[in-house]
Amino acid sequence: MANLSPRRPLPLLMSPHKGGRSALTCQFRCGNQCAHDVLNTSDNAYFGDVVAEAMSRRGVLRAGALGALAAGVGIATAAPAAADPDPEAAQAALSGGDRHGGAPRFTAVPPNTDDKVTVPEGYEAAPVVRWGDPVLPDAPAFDFENQTAAAQAAQFGYNCDFVTFFPLGQQRGLLWVNHEYTDENLMFRGYKGGDTATEEQIKIALAAHGGSVVEVERAGRSGRWTLVTRGRRRYNRRVTAQTPMAFSGPAAGSDLLRTAADPAGTRPIGMLNNCAGGTTPWGTVLSGEENFNQYFVNGNGVPETQKPSLTRYGVSATVGIPSGNRRFDRVEERFDLAKHPNEVNRFGWIVEIDPFDPDSTPVKRTALGRLAHEGATTSLARDGRVVAYMGDDSRFEYVYKFVSKKRYIPGFDRHNRTLLDEGTLYVARFTGDSPAAEIDGTGKLPADGRFDGSGEWIPLVTGDVSHVPGMSAQEVLVYTRLAADKVGATKMDRPEDVERNPVTGGVYVALTNNSNRTPAQVDEANPRPSNKHGHILEITERRDDAGATTFAWSLPLVCGDPGDPSTYFGGFDKTKVSPISCPDNVTFDADGNLWISTDGNQLGANDGLFVMPVRGSERGHLRQFLSVPVGAETCGPLVSPDQRSVFVAVQHPGETNGATPEAPTSHWPDGGTSQPRPSVVVAWHRQGKKIGS
Repeated sequence: MANLSPRRPLPLLMSPHKGGRSALTCQFRCGNQCAHDVLNTSDNAYFGDVVAEAMSRRGVLRAGALGALAAGVGIATAAPAAADPDPEAAQAALSGGDRHGGAPRFTAVPPNTDDKVTVPEGYEAAPVVRWGDPVLPDAPAFDFENQTAAAQAAQFGYNCDFVTFFPLGQQRGLLWVNHEYTDENLMFRGYKGGDTATEEQIKIALAAHGGSVVEVERAGRSGRWTLVTRGRRRYNRRVTAQTPMAFSGPAAGSDLLRTAADPAGTRPIGMLNNCAGGTTPWGTVLSGEENFNQYFVNGNGVPETQKPSLTRYGVSATVGIPSGNRRFDRVEERFDLAKHPNEVNRFGWIVEIDPFDPDSTPVKRTALGRLAHEGATTSLARDGRVVAYMGDDSRFEYVYKFVSKKRYIPGFDRHNRTLLDEGTLYVARFTGDSPAAEIDGTGKLPADGRFDGSGEWIPLVTGDVSHVPGMSAQEVLVYTRLAADKVGATKMDRPEDVERNPVTGGVYVALTNNSNRTPAQVDEANPRPSNKHGHILEITERRDDAGATTFAWSLPLVCGDPGDPSTYFGGFDKTKVSPISCPDNVTFDADGNLWISTDGNQLGANDGLFVMPVRGSERGHLRQFLSVPVGAETCGPLVSPDQRSVFVAVQHPGETNGATPEAPTSHWPDGGTSQPRPSVVVAWHRQGKKIGS
């Protein structure tokens, strides 16, 4: 790397800025979930306990190289391997035995606390769409001082997260963007809480949730994209917490989903706290509802039989109005569980949206289970069945996948749009393969030189047949966490985004952090206590088949300060890598490089976007590509199919302790004395080179 001594690590930033999430983020994003008791009280093995079942299965089920099968909408799925790969050859490819020519070459961005988006030399970045920008053609211009619910329902929503792109030829395309949550403290002057908020403010917040479809166009022949602001824009759409939706799959119509307003249990209203997502081979969006629990009140008034499940999903069964609640119940009674105890069960699903039909009804796919969905990423099994990988983003929760019963048929959309309604839902169990004495909590590698092991996918439900004793199929799908507890799934460190590499076929899981892990819980899959920086998990499905029921796993990245001996960067020289903390979302470029966005950097600097090769001699050479403004989280990310653009959602800029509209701590993206606005940004190379050059 230019301008760096070969033995000098990239700098860690030492400044009064502490990094990590602010109290505002904790309150508005997830209802201070980490301040409450751990929800999973089962006796299931924790990643730190898997050595109790240590096995000596060495080197099996390693990854081989796969070709990429690129669907027309930009989703990448792995082509099936013809036979089991040779373990030694596969391992050589992963650890540097091949000549990988697609590794990034840019000079890393240093850690910083600047109130801007910082990109490498030779690159530029600019906002594409901001909170309040018109989405529907008749939407008014954004006016911070005069917001209305009607305007917000036609404008780009608040905190933006998952981003995906659908091309409309070479020069135009559609962006889908999730709107995860609202921070009323930064949205409205003088906000003092949900109890005293005006009804209009509450309605604005409801309208600011959900997602947006916006048409974008390329600026000339560059990698820059801008929002289309004129013309018909016939695909543009807002989906909100008040959009009519439908349930499909085995739990649709269940007694557990029925309410007074919907006695059939098939027509939920709206989606909430949509974090990450994915796309399907047939060109639709999958959006995951995550921290939905925080929007409800009066859980202490539900029937006693429902309280255990309520508690398992993070809703208080003892407190009527939790501290900091937005009080949506003041304008919509359905959020009062004492009156409508089943309403909470209508959230926590994967929602499928057709970005090309603004009149279509979004569908909550119950076959994929109900949990705090970070998202859902699809791939194809060797036999053509559709596979969706999912993480439950909370401390000590689980990793899941769904495998459809029927096969994907290219071009047969009527058939394909039924595939996510019938199949088998699995949860993962992980086992380490090194003696417990070799995992001592210091981060030192075991004798075999790798943190790795094996695992299996445990079936929970197939169609309307439950595999969990004492639970019906509908109960498994509505109370999926409880079902996973019963079958002995492995507790994880906040499993967030799960993505499959289009080149190698490996499956990568972002495990953001878990400072609650004790030294007694350390093991090969979680090799250090108080895991405040997180790590990346790599899964190699048996025979590189996404439909397999067994797998191998390893840790290519254990995050933190490279100077800390407990960190691990795939075996690469740690003096040449960027510091990284709290991985959140991941994606891949066409060369198979892993791109990682962070949330809650604990190393004293702003969050950012990083890239790391996962094979060849550069495996583990992690570089920071981009940093986001003060108080912001890096979301998305998305590398365009032509690799000339990278999109990043800049969530909650200026969301720092003490910040208010009267005293903002960020003025990004508009500068001056403006209020901060969550936005989607695009970065590109000035000379038109591919991202990472």
